Amino acid sequence: MNSKVLAENILRLVGGETNVSTLVHCATRLRFKIVDHGKVDVAALEALEGVITVINASGQLQVVIGNRVPEVYRAFGAISKLLEDGDGKRQTAESEASTSAMGRLIDLVAGIFTPLLGAMAAAGVLKGALAIVIALGWLNTKESTYVILHAASDSLFYFLPMLLAITSARKFETNIFVAVSIAGALVYPTIQGLFDAGQPVTFFGLPVVMMKYTSSVIPIIFSVWLMSYIERFLNRHIHESVRNILTPFFLLVLMVPLTLMTIGPIGISASKLIASVFVSIYSFNPIIAGALIAAAWQILVIFGVHWGFVTVFINDLSVMGHSYLKAASSPSVFAQSGALLGVMVRTKDKKLKALAGSTFIASLFGITEPGVYGVTLKLKKPFICAVIAAALGGAIVGYAKSSAISMGMPGLLTLPIFYGEGFIGFLIGCAIAFVASFVLTVIVGFDEPTQPAESTPAPTHSPTTTPAAPVSRQQANAVPLPLKDAPETAEQLGSPAKGELILLEEVNDKVFSSGVVGLGVAILPQEGRIYSPVDGMIASTFASGHAVGILSQKGAEILIHVGINTVQLEGQHYQMHVAEGDKVTKGQLLLEFDLDAIQKAGYDTVTPMVITNAEEYRVFSLGAARQQQAGETVIALA
Repeated sequence: MNSKVLAENILRLVGGETNVSTLVHCATRLRFKIVDHGKVDVAALEALEGVITVINASGQLQVVIGNRVPEVYRAFGAISKLLEDGDGKRQTAESEASTSAMGRLIDLVAGIFTPLLGAMAAAGVLKGALAIVIALGWLNTKESTYVILHAASDSLFYFLPMLLAITSARKFETNIFVAVSIAGALVYPTIQGLFDAGQPVTFFGLPVVMMKYTSSVIPIIFSVWLMSYIERFLNRHIHESVRNILTPFFLLVLMVPLTLMTIGPIGISASKLIASVFVSIYSFNPIIAGALIAAAWQILVIFGVHWGFVTVFINDLSVMGHSYLKAASSPSVFAQSGALLGVMVRTKDKKLKALAGSTFIASLFGITEPGVYGVTLKLKKPFICAVIAAALGGAIVGYAKSSAISMGMPGLLTLPIFYGEGFIGFLIGCAIAFVASFVLTVIVGFDEPTQPAESTPAPTHSPTTTPAAPVSRQQANAVPLPLKDAPETAEQLGSPAKGELILLEEVNDKVFSSGVVGLGVAILPQEGRIYSPVDGMIASTFASGHAVGILSQKGAEILIHVGINTVQLEGQHYQMHVAEGDKVTKGQLLLEFDLDAIQKAGYDTVTPMVITNAEEYRVFSLGAARQQQAGETVIALA
């Protein structure tokens, strides 16, 4: 089935274009935000040729289709208007963070490290290949050829803080170039020279504990995180006419010394402590540790929590130059490959045989998700066989004290990143995991799937997986809960303006006061400036300049409407400072308006701020008759 036909069938079975709020994708899945789950036919979706499985998780309908996902995603642009927002709210699945603490942590780690993994794997393969070439005597370390290739393989790790500064700045939505400048100062040759000299260093008389920051991880991440808050503070208090110069100036003057004096030493010490703790645990019994890590790895991948260990792997590489834990996790990948091959050999179902074969090939190069979700996990027994075999392989890898010298998805192409002490043991462990998983799967077997119908059935509106019932519109229109009762994990929305807070039902406009647009609050502004209440993206602006729509990082759709019936002013007295698609930070100036002129024209300047997708949240807000400064929390969403 070609991509366009597959997209058409998927769109039909999820209830049509009008039943899709957003469509995003990741490496292997289409992720739909569905309006009415009752219109989705999960059984028919799973029976589609080209669909591996369907998952309801994190408020999304996830259609797993494997490596074809980019082309199928693009096909939706040809058959619908779902992709017309371009780089807006439908751009990637990563933009929708979980509201739980663990979800936010995983989203943070993935956002910072994922963009680097491809280049890191390539550099690691080159580094491993060079080590093999040197061991074979084909090159020596004094030859210029080796020097050039070594620089190519090592530069990413040497300047790792600068690359992490880029990804961290994107994740924390702060100035990328200032972040890179701070990282550059950490690895600046003169600064590193002060560390190598071992002499006392001071900054205006204050002692500076010098550390080696090349290849470091934690210091720059925490530095950029703190910088993001300082930047927002400065942007709120520095006039926009000089903001582009003064904000970066103060950030550099503040953050470079602060990082060298406090954040850096604390971060380096924390890195060493984390590495030593995990090495100590691993060294206590490498065989058991290796078996446990390998057995658990694919289970962690299923739930997405493996990203927490990616941070540990990279920290080990930066502190010690290698990672035992990374090597121990690798047999699990080859074990899944063996299970997939076992399924392909044993099954009599043609569709399953083809699926197992294609996902088997992908798994050999480290891409296991399609095979896990579409074959081994669905059949259960092959997945269990793979876990048992992975434990056996992991025990051998642990016994051999194998380690990785770089990051990269374990697979045939990335074997050189494990070259060094214990490399033979690593190869044996992975081979045994593969063979044992294959043999166990063939011997133990599995229940053959029921043969699906030849043609795809029409939607029956009775999904096999019943999602949690969405909150009804009536519930959404109820009075918001008290702000003091909001959980700590709730998303905080600041006041968009300085002024008096009033209840939404008191607004002299039934569209807002009735709650038909959504829940929220209203502000009677005391100055003509509107600021962003959250970090997010501008979803919509109006030619009249009187309103702006924002999509928060966590998916809240926020409408700020300056004045009642002010659209009739046709843009007079308004100046918009943002455009659709712009990324904005909390406290950033969005628009300005002439408060006096609008009032003199006879218009009410009360400014509602409503959550237009309030049915997806529990909404908490402050009471009325309060004076609010711009940025003070007035709404929380959980």
